[in-house]
Amino acid sequence: MNPSSTAVERRRRLVTRAAPLVVIALISFVLGAATGSSGSPEKGAAQRFAGAWGRKDFAAMYRELNDASRAAIGEGAFARAYREAAEVATLRGLDPGPPEGPADRDGETVVGVQIEADTVAFGTVAATVDLPYAEGGIAWDPSLVFPGLARGEQLENRVDLAPRAPILARDGTPLAEGPVDAREHPLGSAAIDVSGEIGEAADEDLPALARQGFPAGTPVGVSGLEQAFNRRLAGKPGGSLLAVDHRSGSARILAQAEPRAGAPVKTTIDPDLQQAAVTGLAGRAGGVAVLDARTGDVRALAGQAFSAPQPPGSTFKTITTTAALQKGVVSLDDEFELTDGVSVGGRFISNANGEVCGGTFRQAFAESCNADFAPLGPKIGNDDLVATAERFGFNQPLTLYAPEVVAAVDPPESTIPEEIGSELDLGVSAIGQGEVLATPLQMASVAQTIGAGGVREPTSVVANAKLRPGAEPERVMSRKIAGELTELMVGVVTGGTGTAAAIPEAQVAGKTGTAELGPKPGTEDEEEPEQIKDAWFAAFAPAEGAKLAVGVLLVEAEAAGGEVAAPIAAEVLSTGL
Repeated sequence: MNPSSTAVERRRRLVTRAAPLVVIALISFVLGAATGSSGSPEKGAAQRFAGAWGRKDFAAMYRELNDASRAAIGEGAFARAYREAAEVATLRGLDPGPPEGPADRDGETVVGVQIEADTVAFGTVAATVDLPYAEGGIAWDPSLVFPGLARGEQLENRVDLAPRAPILARDGTPLAEGPVDAREHPLGSAAIDVSGEIGEAADEDLPALARQGFPAGTPVGVSGLEQAFNRRLAGKPGGSLLAVDHRSGSARILAQAEPRAGAPVKTTIDPDLQQAAVTGLAGRAGGVAVLDARTGDVRALAGQAFSAPQPPGSTFKTITTTAALQKGVVSLDDEFELTDGVSVGGRFISNANGEVCGGTFRQAFAESCNADFAPLGPKIGNDDLVATAERFGFNQPLTLYAPEVVAAVDPPESTIPEEIGSELDLGVSAIGQGEVLATPLQMASVAQTIGAGGVREPTSVVANAKLRPGAEPERVMSRKIAGELTELMVGVVTGGTGTAAAIPEAQVAGKTGTAELGPKPGTEDEEEPEQIKDAWFAAFAPAEGAKLAVGVLLVEAEAAGGEVAAPIAAEVLSTGL
C-alpha cells in the first residue's frame, strides 16, 4: 500500500468514528433548543414564560401555555388580565430571576421563579411564583397575573391619596385648594377657567395615570392646570396592595407605602384681571386672554381662550400689514380708491356691510377696509404671508405649560395652510377668513409682539416655568415696522372701528375683527342672507411702553367686533392699568 492510500484510509476511519458524535451533538442541540438552557422542558417553559412577562410580551407568554389552558382563556383575555393587574398594582417594572426546580407540590409539577415587581404607589413586591407544568406547557391559573397571589385570590388595592397641593395666583392667592373630594376656589368660578376641575379620568388616559400611581377610579385633574400638573399637585399616592379571597372574605397585604404630598403650582395669573376677564365674557361663548406685554406671561384666561380656534377676521390684518410693510408692497401714505369692494381671483369681496371706504392706508386700516387688504394677499405671496404668520406663532404649539406636561393637554395651535392656494384664497386669507384659524391667546400674542417693539415672548401660565426648546423670544419685525403698526392700531381706537376700546387710563392700540362664518339658518335663500359672525378684538396698552395685551373672541356674536368685543378689552385693560 502506498503512502497516499494509507492516508486516505486513516481519514475514512476518523470520519466514521466522528459521525456518531456529530449525531449526538445535533440531538443535544435540538433538545436544548426545545427545553431551553435550563436542561428540562419544565424549566425551559418557565424561563421563557417569566422572561416574556418581564418584557410585557403577553403573546410570547401565551404561547407557553398548554392546550387545556389555551382552551380555557383566549389570547386577548389573557393579555387583558395582565394589563388590568398592572394597572391595579401601578406596576412600573417586573424582574424575574432564574427558575428553580422542577418540584412536586401537592401532586403537581411546578417550577419556582423569584420575581420582584416594582410599583409606583405601593413599593416592591418580591415573591416566588410557582408555575405549574403539565401536558407540555404551563398549566395557567388566574392567580398567576401577579407575584404573591395564591389560587382563588384576586389583586385589589386600597389607594391613599396625598393631600392635593394648591394652585396659586402670582400673588399667592389660591385659585384652587383643598382635597380632591372638596376642592375649593376662593375666587369663585372666575378661577375655574384656569385651574380646571377634578373628576374621573377618560378611559384613554387610564393606562398613563396607572403608571403614575393613580388606578382607575382615582379622582384626578380632568381639565386646565389640574390636569396639566396633576402629577405635581397630587404627589405620590400610597396605600395597600391586597390579595383578596372573596370566598372566605380574607385579605392579605402584599405591599404598602405612605403617600407623599404634592407641590403647589404657582401661576402667572393676576386675580383682578382674571375676574375682569370672566366678568367681561359674562358666560357667553368665546374667550379672553390677557398677557404681560413685556414678558408674555399669561395674566388671565377666560372661556375658550386657548381652544376651539376660529377664523380671526380682520384682526389678522395686523399680520398681513406686517408682511406687506416688510416686503415693501404698501406704505402708510399710499392712497386707495374709495369703493365698496374689490374683485380678487374672479370673486368680488365686499367691505363689511357694503360700506364705502379707502383713502390713505392709515384710513383703510382704521376702517378695516377689505377692498384694500384682500389684494395685498396675492402681492405678498404665499411664502411670505405664511412665513410672517409663523413668526407670530401660527402652526406652532403654544408654550402655556412646562415641557414635561403631557401632550394630551397641549392647546390646539393656531393655523394657516402652508400652501394657501389660489389668488382668491390668498385674498381671503389676508383678511383673516378662509382656512386661517386662531385663538384669543394667539391674537393677544400678536398684540404683545407689536407692543413689545416686534419681539414675540413665550406665553407661559406657570411662574418660572422651563420652556420648551425653541420657545425663546423671537424678533418678528423691526422696531420701525412695530412702530408703524402701533400708529395704525392707535388710529383704530381714536377714529376707526375700535373707539369702544378707549379708556381714560392710557392710550389703547387695537384692531377689530368680524369673521363671517356663513348664512344663519333660515336665511340661506334670501338675496342677502344674514351671516353668522364671530366678533374679535386684539389690543395692547399703553400704546407707548405697553404693559398689557389682550385678545377677545365672542362666538356667534350679536354685533361686530368693535361693538361687542372691544368693550370687553377696555374693561380688562382699565382693571390692569
